Amino acid sequence: MSTNQNLAKNVKRLRETKGLSQEKLARLADVANNTLIKMETGENKNPTLETLKKVAKALEVSVNDLIK
Repeated sequence: MSTNQNLAKNVKRLRETKGLSQEKLARLADVANNTLIKMETGENKNPTLETLKKVAKALEVSVNDLIK
């Protein structure tokens, strides 16, 4: 499985585990809702490190946890 597929799967799984909607997570991470949707669907194949850091922080995990 590619890193991008892992990222999409992990973001969605972690978000759902925390009971967050995409919109709520986007607000917590201070990223556009559309950015988060594209991360979860794998459409955004190369999110910036800054975006990854913001999403990881909002989910209370490391960036490594998102991409492994």
